[in-house]
Amino acid sequence: MTSRAQRAAELLAEDPYARSLGVRLVEVTDDAITVAMVVGEVHHNFVGSTHGGVLFSLADVALSLAGNVPGPAVAIDTHLAITAASSAGDELLATATEVTRGRTLSTYRVEIRRARDERICGLFTGTNYILPPEPVE
Repeated sequence: MTSRAQRAAELLAEDPYARSLGVRLVEVTDDAITVAMVVGEVHHNFVGSTHGGVLFSLADVALSLAGNVPGPAVAIDTHLAITAASSAGDELLATATEVTRGRTLSTYRVEIRRARDERICGLFTGTNYILPPEPVE
């Protein structure tokens, strides 16, 4: 396991909310981080499909990992477009890819796909503020 993958695994292990959703780390490359979860009936909304908050949460976990592996960062702006439905039993994969990275800001695109047919269920963008290094005393 690379140090980038090790760091992502450590960060995910420290996230109780992601654990409560059953999010797991699938793949870490130089360019992207992919996480996944299986949708349960508890994740449904009142019309019987996956709640938008679940899609947002999965994408946000991917964003958080991708943005924090290089160093501490916090999300300052996010957007989600839901493009297809999913339901109980569907495995969802969220892949975060860095679009830009500067001194203080980084921007990511996250694609959420259903594993069974690779259909995109959501497109998410997020911008992180890169925290300054802690002063050395």
